[in-house]
Amino acid sequence: MSDVTLLRMRRQGGVTLPKVLRDRYDLREGDSLTLLDLGGVFVLTPQRVETDRLAEEGSQHPDLTS
Repeated sequence: MSDVTLLRMRRQGGVTLPKVLRDRYDLREGDSLTLLDLGGVFVLTPQRVETDRLAEEGSQHPDLTS
């Protein structure tokens, strides 16, 4: 998916993620995000709790779902 969204920085450096993206990725107030600076290209990713990731992987494993 290659959607482009224009964000505007506020006075104290804050930006707002559009609701459609917050809903799509189930982002809630208080969630942590990781910002990676690749020489002026910013990559912003949700920081998920490791147990959430493991639970999701386990639910997709055929030996664990039967």
